[in-house]
Amino acid sequence: MTALQILLWVALPYVAMAVFVVGHIWRYRYDKFGWTTRSSQLYENRLLRLGSPLFHFGILFVVLGHIGGVLIPKSWTEAAGISESVYHALAVTLGVIAGAMTLAGAAILVYRRRTVGPVFSATTRNDKAMYVLLVGTIVLGLGTTVLGNLTDHPHDYRETVSPWFRSIFYFQPKPELMAQAPLGFQLHVLSAWALAAFWPFSRLVHVFSAPVGYLTRPYIVYRSRDAHLGTRSPQRGWERTT
Repeated sequence: MTALQILLWVALPYVAMAVFVVGHIWRYRYDKFGWTTRSSQLYENRLLRLGSPLFHFGILFVVLGHIGGVLIPKSWTEAAGISESVYHALAVTLGVIAGAMTLAGAAILVYRRRTVGPVFSATTRNDKAMYVLLVGTIVLGLGTTVLGNLTDHPHDYRETVSPWFRSIFYFQPKPELMAQAPLGFQLHVLSAWALAAFWPFSRLVHVFSAPVGYLTRPYIVYRSRDAHLGTRSPQRGWERTT
C-alpha cells in the first residue's frame, strides 16, 4: 500500500464527504435565498421540455443502479438466485440506457445554455464548472461500461469498487481493492468525489429540496385594489370571473 493509494482511496473520500455534509449545512444556514435552481424556463421552454425530463429521469435510474450495484453485496444477489451472467446482462443493458438518456438530456441542456442568449447570459462560472464535473462523471462512467463490454473484457466492479466503497462507510477502508480496478473506474470515482465536494456550492443543492411546506401552509387570500369593487353591480355580460 503506497502513500498515493492512501491519499486517493482513503483521505480523499473522507474529505469529500466532510465537505459535502458541512457545505450543505453552511449553505442552508447562510445562503437560504441562494438555495435554488435559478430556473431559466422563462427564457426558453422548447429545448427545456425535451432535455430536462431526459436528464432527470435518466439520472434517477443511474442513481438507483449505483445503489443496487455498489451498496448491495454480490453475495446477496447470488443468495436471491440471480446469477452473475443475468445480473451483468441486466446491469449493462439498463445502465447503458439510463446513461444514454442522462447524457442526451445533459447535451441538450448544455446546447440550450450555449445557444439561447438570455440563458447563456444567466449562466455563471459556477454553472460551467458544475456542468464540466457532472458531464465528465457521466461520460467516464458510461464510457468505462461500454468500452469494457465492447472489448469483451468487462471488469467485475462488485469485487473491487463496491466492497471498497462500502469499506469507506464501515470506517475500515481497503484502498488495495480500488487500486486493483482499471483506470477508467478509478477516474470515474475520482470525478464523482470531486463532484460531491463541489455539490454544496452549486445549484445542485436543489436535489435536497421538497415543497413539503405547501401541505400545511394557509390559503393565500387575494384582494383587489379596486376600492369600489363590491359596491356596484357589473354590467350584464361583463361579470368578473375568479
